[in-house]
Amino acid sequence: MAEIDLLIRDARVVRPGAGAAAVPEPLDIAVRDGVITRIAADVPAAEAAEVVDAGGLLAFPGVIDAHQHWGIYSDLASDTETESRACAQGGVTTSLSYLRTGRYYLDRGGPYREFVPEALARMDGRSYVDHALHLAPMTREHIDEIPSLIEEFGITSFKVFMFYGGHGLHGRSAEQGEFLMLPPGERYDLAHFEFVMRGLRRARERYGDIVTLSLHCETAEIMAAYTELVERDGTLTGLRAYSASRPPHSEGLAITMASYLAHETEFPAINLLHLSSAKAVDAALRMAKAFPHIDFRREVTIGHLLADVDTAHGIGGKVNPPLRERADVEALWQHLLAGEIDWVVSDHACCRDEQKFGADRDDVFLAKSGFGGAEYLLPGLVGEGLKRGLSLARIAELTAAAPARRYGLTRKGELAAGFDADIALVDPDARWTVRAADSESAQEYTPFEGFEMSARVTDVFLRGRRIVRDGAVTGAPTGRYVRRFP
Repeated sequence: MAEIDLLIRDARVVRPGAGAAAVPEPLDIAVRDGVITRIAADVPAAEAAEVVDAGGLLAFPGVIDAHQHWGIYSDLASDTETESRACAQGGVTTSLSYLRTGRYYLDRGGPYREFVPEALARMDGRSYVDHALHLAPMTREHIDEIPSLIEEFGITSFKVFMFYGGHGLHGRSAEQGEFLMLPPGERYDLAHFEFVMRGLRRARERYGDIVTLSLHCETAEIMAAYTELVERDGTLTGLRAYSASRPPHSEGLAITMASYLAHETEFPAINLLHLSSAKAVDAALRMAKAFPHIDFRREVTIGHLLADVDTAHGIGGKVNPPLRERADVEALWQHLLAGEIDWVVSDHACCRDEQKFGADRDDVFLAKSGFGGAEYLLPGLVGEGLKRGLSLARIAELTAAAPARRYGLTRKGELAAGFDADIALVDPDARWTVRAADSESAQEYTPFEGFEMSARVTDVFLRGRRIVRDGAVTGAPTGRYVRRFP
């Protein structure tokens, strides 16, 4: 019997934390029972049942995409299959998806003790990548359920959608209770956000620092007022109109309120999601200085790093928070290069053409929010990052090691002995053009249509099993639900 199940030879191994000047060495990666057992030069091929020649390609830790939305617009079961294929295509081997009760997702309210088993059953056996869940406590009952969610389902990360207090998913809000399916007498507002933090603080005292809270920071009242201004003026159209209707200072104000609530409730682990603008990052950095006892983490998406209101391909680029001006894109890169961003995600939310656009396909306010993009996460960050001086080791940190540590994925995020053999091989010299037709996603369009990429994911391994070969997804789905435990 072979001592090694899989041997990947001649791979330039990218190690998070290796330092900006580190040059990845050509090494061999030995795998047994889905786990890396050895990384060294010249491991004897005779010991291996299967040998893959990487030909000097870069070997990254499989991407942990810490922000996705499987099932938001389509049946969760079918979305799990198609969108996990898109994940694999982009080097993502672990997806963390946000779920909540209310409209979209499972289109139901009620307790999570009934909701989560149904969600997991729909996903079971359909995913090509490993996956975990974040949950949003929408009601008082959900706050009370936090300990059982941790113990029974290994869910340790939670979310607040700040703008749902008075604004809908796509624009003006319908009746809040109807949209969120709230019980009579309950509101989803700042007071509820405070009580979520207090509930999570109690859980953190019991279960430790694995318990964190993520926030979508936009201010409903600002967005409602500015949407009215933009529509009344009528000068702006398309993505620029949508950005103006949800202005950057709306993010900054929400970040400020959320940060003070964290201070007030003594909840110390806050993740500020998909910061889209210079003002948002500025507010986040100011709050980190104001409240040094709070462990803030700052997230950006590959969409906000690559596209702006002018370069995105049409209003298919509508997303929350919006794509911004080119100056904001450049500001995000400056903060990324300065080490002030903690991880990069896709915020993948597949919205098919017939769902995305309204009767007037050019009216951005009739379109739904969100788009896919996991398939472009690693190649986009490698290609554009290398041009801007972002080191390979830092890319591995941003896409794998940092989210793994924050979200308790203790066997993932590194290429080292004892870790899951989740590996993405990348050609940093490939040149190709983004075409929606080439994506494994069920989404028929992409805001990145026509973008020129300068890196490509060629092969991907999930726990030592090849799931992408020469750029094509292969085999049956073998992804597992990952429980995270204190």
